[in-house]
Amino acid sequence: MTAALRKQLALKPARPETSFGPFKLLHALPWLILAAAIRVIAFGGGAVALPAIIIADISVLLAFFATAQQSIEAAGGQSSLGALTLGEQLNLSFSILWRIALVMTSAALGIAAIGHEAFAPHLMAGLDGMAFDQFTHPGRFWSAWIAIIVLLMIVRAEHDDGRVALFAAIGEFARRGLWLGAAVIALGVINVALAYGQEAVRSAIWNFWQTSSASQFSKNLIYFVFIFSFAMLRLWITLMILTLGLRQSYVRAD
Repeated sequence: MTAALRKQLALKPARPETSFGPFKLLHALPWLILAAAIRVIAFGGGAVALPAIIIADISVLLAFFATAQQSIEAAGGQSSLGALTLGEQLNLSFSILWRIALVMTSAALGIAAIGHEAFAPHLMAGLDGMAFDQFTHPGRFWSAWIAIIVLLMIVRAEHDDGRVALFAAIGEFARRGLWLGAAVIALGVINVALAYGQEAVRSAIWNFWQTSSASQFSKNLIYFVFIFSFAMLRLWITLMILTLGLRQSYVRAD
């Protein structure tokens, strides 16, 4: 590992301006709103489904970038993600997306080939599951692993002239398997717990919709807050856990 890469999340004195305030979460909100809207179009199927899925995944990646910058800086590290223009972020998103899409497609085909056709499609939701709830518990662990590979590609690209390297990121994960593997497992467990919590809140909202005399606007607003609160919470927890695991892997390697 290069010295520059090691420095990315190395221990540094805490900066007084670093804040863990809730407004840090709002950086990702516009992209999550776009992703959620496009997901509705994608679920409708038809010719627009594939382009809609691509746009939704790009939006999730842009939300991931915004949260990653905040998480890295909150951990005492440095990130240049905030200095990237929208065009540069889009280029980085496309570079990551097609590589991760190959991973998800290969995994889905492999799972289908060994007789688990029903589960295979869930592997294609690996990126989406970084912010929105997955459909199965194994899928939630899969999204956690996809998230650490995306984070590793981002970290390496920042110090390698923007070059995205999938296999280098996977190799980095293998070399740091103790801490990064533990982070992925911890995140998967938390994702499962979040799924149960989200389902409980969803049921409560549904009961409220059926029994309340509140206006439709109020009901829609509550559902809006519910959807994006869990999306931002899931994304923030994902980056906090993975950043901590990556940081500890650097510290323990020194």
